[in-house]
Amino acid sequence: MSKQYIYDETGKPQFVVLPVAEYEKLLSDAEGEWESIPIEADEHDDETVPHDVVGIMIEQEVSLQAAWRIHRNLSQQYVAEQLGTTQSAISQLERVESKPQKKTRERLAKLYKCRPEQLVL
Repeated sequence: MSKQYIYDETGKPQFVVLPVAEYEKLLSDAEGEWESIPIEADEHDDETVPHDVVGIMIEQEVSLQAAWRIHRNLSQQYVAEQLGTTQSAISQLERVESKPQKKTRERLAKLYKCRPEQLVL
């Protein structure tokens, strides 16, 4: 199989370029192997997040919680003071993998003037 790798700035392979015929063969060989996954809707499926907030998430590579804070022009220190916690705790809360508890989301939502459901993806 003839292929060419495209690397990022650290030398890690990111993409591979291969001839169309080989690509089409891979697709053909994989046909029928895809599994449908049922979707289970819940009451928050219709929640939206403003374009500006999503733009901040993407451009600055931050979490949704951080994007809302930045969108509202608030500092981590200010948010910490309003929630009665530390700036360090807010920093931890804003980690991408963080899943704030419902009570915390409700308090942040009041501060950020949004709905608690808009603070989770």
